[in-house]
Amino acid sequence: MNYKKLSVLLLGIFITGHSFAQTEAQLQRWYQLDYKKDTFYGISLDQAYDFLKNRKPVEVVVGVVDSGIDTAHRELKNILWVNKKEKKGNKKDDDRNGYVDDIHGWNFLGNADGTNVNKEVDEETRLYYQLKDKYLGKTIDSSKLSQAEAHEYEIWKIAYKKFSGYNVAENERILENFKESMEGLNFGDSILRNRLNKEEFSVKDLRAAAIMDMTGFQMKNAYLSFTDQFKLPEEFTNKQLLADFKSEKERLEKEIKNHTVAPPRYRDEIVKDNYRDFQDRYYGNNDLMAEEAEHGTHVSGIIAADRNNNFGIKGIADKARIMTLRAVPDGDEYDKDVALSIIYAVNNGAKVINMSFGKRVSPEKYWVDSAFNYAAQKDVLLVHAAGNDNKNIDSVDNFPNADLKAFGNKRAANLITVGASSDPRVDGGNMVAVFSNYGVKNVDVFAPGYKIYSTLPGKDSLGFQSGTSMASPVVAGIAALIRSYFPKLTALEVKDVIERSVFYPADTVKVNMPGNDEKKVTLKQLSRTGGIVNAYNAVKLAAKLEETKNIN
Repeated sequence: MNYKKLSVLLLGIFITGHSFAQTEAQLQRWYQLDYKKDTFYGISLDQAYDFLKNRKPVEVVVGVVDSGIDTAHRELKNILWVNKKEKKGNKKDDDRNGYVDDIHGWNFLGNADGTNVNKEVDEETRLYYQLKDKYLGKTIDSSKLSQAEAHEYEIWKIAYKKFSGYNVAENERILENFKESMEGLNFGDSILRNRLNKEEFSVKDLRAAAIMDMTGFQMKNAYLSFTDQFKLPEEFTNKQLLADFKSEKERLEKEIKNHTVAPPRYRDEIVKDNYRDFQDRYYGNNDLMAEEAEHGTHVSGIIAADRNNNFGIKGIADKARIMTLRAVPDGDEYDKDVALSIIYAVNNGAKVINMSFGKRVSPEKYWVDSAFNYAAQKDVLLVHAAGNDNKNIDSVDNFPNADLKAFGNKRAANLITVGASSDPRVDGGNMVAVFSNYGVKNVDVFAPGYKIYSTLPGKDSLGFQSGTSMASPVVAGIAALIRSYFPKLTALEVKDVIERSVFYPADTVKVNMPGNDEKKVTLKQLSRTGGIVNAYNAVKLAAKLEETKNIN
C-alpha cells in the first residue's frame, strides 16, 4: 500500500490543540510510559527493563519488510543485522544464498545495476489495466472457468468496481478547487514571510507576531483560522504545510491520470524478473535506502533504536538486530516481493518479522500464504499492521491476513495483527486512534500508534509519525524483547504471552469507534483480546511460562 498513506503522515502532523498538558520529554516517550506511574497508556517499558535487569539477553534478529532504512543513522547504524558470511563490497555472493553483498538485508525493488523502484500504483489499478482487454465488456460464464481463471475473474471484478465507481469529472473539479486554495496559500505565505522576515515560521511564531498593517493582519488571521480549524500543532511550520498541499495535489493528479491512462509498469521496467515464476527469486540489489526510506527508518527505530548512545531515543528491544527487506514502494507492494522477503528473513535467522503495510486485494495471495506457513514451520513470529481506513476488517479485506487460503483456510497461528491505540493526554481524549482498523476476529491487540517519536532519514533526524504502521513495530519490539530474554519460548508462546498480558482498561471506559465519533464502544468490541500491549506484564508472564517449562 502507499506507505505514506499507511503511516498516516497527515494524522501524525495534524495533532489536536486540545490535548492535556505534558512535557516534551513525555510526549516523545509517551508510548513507552506506564499508566500507574505516568498516567499514559503506554507499554511500561522502564518497568519491564527493571524486571529483566538480572537476566542475560541474547541477540534476536528482527526482519523489517518495508520501504528501506537509513543505515547511516546514528540511532540505527549499530543495531543493524550483519550477515557475517558475506564480505562487504567484494561484489561476490560469498555465502551462496543468491544475493550479492547482502550485508544488512536485501532490496527486492531494484536491479543489479542499482536502479530502484520507488513509486508504484495501487493493486486495483494494476489489475484493471492488466485484465481489462480480457474482461471489460465481455460476458463471462464463471461456471466454465478453471480454479485459476475463477480467481483471476474475481480480482478483476474488484478492480473494475473501484474504477467504475470513480468520477473523473468530479475529482477534476476537486483538483481545480484545491489548486485555487494552493494559490491563496502561497500568496498568504509570501506576505507572512515578508512580515516576519523569515523563510520558515511555526504556528507559534505567527501567533506571537505583532503584524500591524491591514494586509498582513488579515493574512495572519486567515492562516491561524486554518491552522486552528485543522488543529495543527504550534510547532507546525509553513514549509510543512506547503509540502503537504503539494503532496496532496500530486496525489490527486496521479489518481485522476491513472483513471484515464494506463500508468507505467514501474516494477516490470526496472526489476526485470519473470514475475509469474516464483522460482525466479534472485533479483534486486543491496541498496537498502534508495530514494525513500522514511517509513522503514521510522519503524526500525521504534523496534531497536540504540539504547546505549545517550542520543535521541531508545528503541524497545536492546538486543534486537534489524534485518531490512525493501519490498514496499510508494504505492502498493507486490505479493512476490513480500513473500520472498519473508522467506529471506526466515532463512537468514530472523525470529520476528514486522510488516507495516497492506492493501485491499492480493492477486498472488497463495505465495504470501506459503511464506507465512514457512515462517510458522521455522518458529518465526509475524507482526502486521491492521491498516488505517477506520474499517472493520472482519468484513472488509485487508491483506496480508491470517486466512491461509492456500492451506484450506486455516489460520496463521504465528501472526499478530495490530490496531493503533492512543492516549487521551496526547490525542484530545482519544484512547483509540481515529484512523485505526478494528475487528474482534482479525485484530488481535492494540498498541500505541499515534504521534510516535522515532528515527527519520538524514542528519540523524527524529520526528513524529502516526499509523498502525507505528503500532505494529511496538508489538514487534516487545516480541523481540521476549525472545531475547526468554529464548526458549516459541513463536506461538510469545504470541500467547503478548495477548494474555495486555492492559485492560476498565469496562466503564468507552472509546470512540474509529470513523464514528458519535458511537462509544469498549476495546473488547474492537479487537480479539480487548486490550493494549504491555511490555512489563508480558515479561512477567514470560518468566512464569519459562519457569514452568524448565520444571517440566
